[in-house]
Amino acid sequence: MAARDDYLIDGLLEMGYVTEEQLQPIRAEADSTGEGVVDTLVAQGVLSPAIVGQAKAAHFGAEFVDFDDVQLTDEVLALIPRHIAKRFNVVPVRQEDEAIVVAMADPSDLDTLDGLGAALNAQVTPAVATEEAIEAAIARCYGVKDDSVSKMIQDITEGEVDIGTIQALQTDDGSTVEADAPIIKLVNTMIVEAFKMRASDIHLEPLANAFRLRYRIDGVLHEVNSPPKRLQPSVISRLKIQSNMSIAERRIPQDGRIQSEVGGKTIDLRVSCLPTTHGESIVMRILDKEGLKLGLPELGFFTDDQQIFERLIGLPDGILLVTGPTGSGKTTTLYAVLNYINRPDRKIITVEDPVEYVMSGINQVHVSETVGLTFAAALRAMLRQAPNVIMLGEIRDLETATIAINASLTGHLVFSTLHTNDAPSAVTRLIDIGVKPFLVASASRALMAQRLVRKICKRCTAAYTPTDAEMKALRFDAAQLAEANFRKGRGCADCNKTGYRGRMGIFEIFVIDDDVRKLIYEKVTASVLRSRAREIGMRTLREDGARKALAGQTTPDEVIQATVMDEN
Repeated sequence: MAARDDYLIDGLLEMGYVTEEQLQPIRAEADSTGEGVVDTLVAQGVLSPAIVGQAKAAHFGAEFVDFDDVQLTDEVLALIPRHIAKRFNVVPVRQEDEAIVVAMADPSDLDTLDGLGAALNAQVTPAVATEEAIEAAIARCYGVKDDSVSKMIQDITEGEVDIGTIQALQTDDGSTVEADAPIIKLVNTMIVEAFKMRASDIHLEPLANAFRLRYRIDGVLHEVNSPPKRLQPSVISRLKIQSNMSIAERRIPQDGRIQSEVGGKTIDLRVSCLPTTHGESIVMRILDKEGLKLGLPELGFFTDDQQIFERLIGLPDGILLVTGPTGSGKTTTLYAVLNYINRPDRKIITVEDPVEYVMSGINQVHVSETVGLTFAAALRAMLRQAPNVIMLGEIRDLETATIAINASLTGHLVFSTLHTNDAPSAVTRLIDIGVKPFLVASASRALMAQRLVRKICKRCTAAYTPTDAEMKALRFDAAQLAEANFRKGRGCADCNKTGYRGRMGIFEIFVIDDDVRKLIYEKVTASVLRSRAREIGMRTLREDGARKALAGQTTPDEVIQATVMDEN
């Protein structure tokens, strides 16, 4: 080991990173322990791994790669499949003519170079990076951070697990069958890793020749190393058993729940199984109860909007609607509201399909169409329970809307959601499904639209100058630009090289006043209502997003993408 260090020691001395005086005691210690001199220098903190890598690169006339400065695109990563990158501990950097430039820890390792060239059937040009940086890049760019899922998949070989038949699986839940133990571990590892990576959903999708595994993180799907196609029946059956679905039924959709302990925390997973052309697709929504503890500032409200919203949710009666497309955070907002107003002197009842989070001190009703417990039926029954506050998961039809509005007119505070693009459109939506305009006008207190945008990673945030197109789209004025603090994430291991970590809401709050009620009664269009809302001070989604971009909380690009329908 010491002999192999000689060329590095000479290079480090020439580059001035170490002196002979420093080397004398290190050599003595290395001889006594049997460790290399350079390894001992690194272990004692005299040298960093990056400096050693630079010395190696200089000796071999190779490039030293710092992954913080290299953009590893999907095209580059496709040059080396994940299993090969992991096997040889290398990362593709770029393609030069017929050769692939790869970052490796030891460019003198001819066995690795020859084996890699044969595996890729291509010419390989070595570059140098530290071993830690290579491992982190593989985990970040190819999938799970500590590669636990990939390791589990590698461990499951044809000889270690019998895929089994449906009949065999029906007679045992798999938890005590030794042959199925690797599948159980694989499924559990998928869930744990998704939770560690802050995923909101786990997608298992059967394709023609693959069984794809993807995690949705901060609203964006990321494909990780997928299980082999041959494991598809066992993985799906295991998940169906855990979520109390029938594994004998493959023709119709099914829903279930899984409760799991991860890192001392209890998390619930809402499981949906859907038959597709190539097998059953499973999506698991991770319901982290910590999300219930969000306060209004954590949702993304600025102080002025928060004050307006706190006043609205403190009203004794009326209806407040939160609008937006699926996945825009409406349910999270309503749960945060209930958490905020939940006091012993208030009776709160919710009707949900399904109940996503169980909240203490609140009566929650789970809709069940099969036994006739619809939204409307549950709403009628709960009015006899004398609640102060009612939360409806969603207004879907005329019957539900009418009962909810009548409840708001008889002394109840009602919260619910609607699927509309902006706040004023909620009025026309209610009228379209058949609610009388005078009822909408009398009951509505406020309408709020929202979207989710990704927050800039705090660890790698840096100053940023928006492009002309971004400036034009967000319509910044001179006064705003004078105090602007535009930021953008460079990308680091903490944010999986995306530059974003976590999400926040952007909002438009349309407070209903007497003039607006008159317009609603006259059945004016959504555009007229929107104009009036702007006159009385409503900030649009794009304007609220622009404020948060100016404050350096998100990027202009995120705001533009989230508000592509908002041109006002």
